[in-house]
Amino acid sequence: MAALLRGVRLLFPIEESVFLSSRSDIIVDPKRFVRGLRRKPVKVLSFEDQAAKAPKQPLPSRPDALAAKQEVKGNSPAAPTRHPDRTDPANTRSETAKHPHFTITADQVEGLRYERAFPGDKRLSRLVSVARSRTFREHQGKILLEGRRLICDALEAGARPQTVFFSSLDRLRELPLDKLRGASIVKVKFEDIKIWSDVVAPQGVIAIFSRPDPSRLNYLQRGQSMPLSLICDNVRDPGNLGTMLRCAAAAGCHDVLLSKGCVDAWEPKVLRAAMGAHFRLPIFHNLDWDEIKNHFSNAVAVHVADSSCGHQLRGNKEDDRTPRLSKPGDYGWISSSSNRKKMKYEEYHSDSGSESEDEEISLPRLEPKVYFESWAQSPAALVIGGETHGLSTEAVQLAEKTNGYRVFIPVVPGVDSLNSAMAASILLFEGRRQLLKLLQTSGKKRLESKAERKLS
Repeated sequence: MAALLRGVRLLFPIEESVFLSSRSDIIVDPKRFVRGLRRKPVKVLSFEDQAAKAPKQPLPSRPDALAAKQEVKGNSPAAPTRHPDRTDPANTRSETAKHPHFTITADQVEGLRYERAFPGDKRLSRLVSVARSRTFREHQGKILLEGRRLICDALEAGARPQTVFFSSLDRLRELPLDKLRGASIVKVKFEDIKIWSDVVAPQGVIAIFSRPDPSRLNYLQRGQSMPLSLICDNVRDPGNLGTMLRCAAAAGCHDVLLSKGCVDAWEPKVLRAAMGAHFRLPIFHNLDWDEIKNHFSNAVAVHVADSSCGHQLRGNKEDDRTPRLSKPGDYGWISSSSNRKKMKYEEYHSDSGSESEDEEISLPRLEPKVYFESWAQSPAALVIGGETHGLSTEAVQLAEKTNGYRVFIPVVPGVDSLNSAMAASILLFEGRRQLLKLLQTSGKKRLESKAERKLS
């Protein structure tokens, strides 16, 4: 029967649609798609499989043996085989013409050798993960610097590089090559740097440095500093701390001290916000208040930045310019809890707590000063507290012992306070102005005294 139907279909090919239709509904011939259903999916081969299955090419014979064979046959000696790792002289001349100050050879620039990272190399990911953790940074003594400017500032200050990762030779030439002799230089793909970079548009160079010692670095503006120091107390925001360090460097501060409770100064976010300030002035971190007190001489007066004096002065009478303080909460950026010896940092307690605890803590009474009044009349140190936790009680006690002031910036009613980094910039530059004026006045007095001595 099947053979009969097949013969009928061959006799009437035009009427095939008649046999494949039923009730005016077209039935698709299933034989057309049988081959498609029996097809197997295409096998996807990885790069490693292709490299393993590729036929191995025979090793090139030695040039001397090849030349001896050709001499026996009567032919001229063959040209020497070019090693694939050696640089083409034509390419070398073209690169030298582009950069006449550099001599480029295979894996070498101006005598500085570098190595290429092989596929699957995990040195970049391992070192970056270590440098990003504060615990590992302190334990292994490593920091991470990214970008040409930050790396150049570190090298100029005398920081010791360990490993430098770069994506192109142009990025490597932008660095002082003579100061990278003892470091390991590794060329990686730009995609790898982009994966481990913290910035949106990476520059293609990342370096791992040994954690610098503030007492051994050669700071760029050491001879232009003023007798003014910045003390950061409980500053936990990386952006604020980096901005404070940048303002301290711009104002010509002598040094910066970070108390326990501050964010790590070598965190990547702090480094980016500081814009190289770590290598322009000494930064001492993780200090307790006894160490901070012993850091200064007896001639230094410690002042605290307070944000609530302006509101209190507006509320008092005109003839009474001294605000009355009954508990620690009356101070603007001061925590109402004291730091204990067994605890590195005490969390902030709001004023809604028990008043008995506040009354037990006796805070000193400091004279308030508006920021443009004369408060920096001697070598000074300014304490800036964090916005969340505020100043510690030890900071106010140290200001009382050194005859310091409560310096504040008046703001319009309805505004709580300024950002801590913004307040630090205003007060530091005002302190610089007052100290410069004091130095100019003392210089004039010395000149006048010398002139009087000559006349007499």
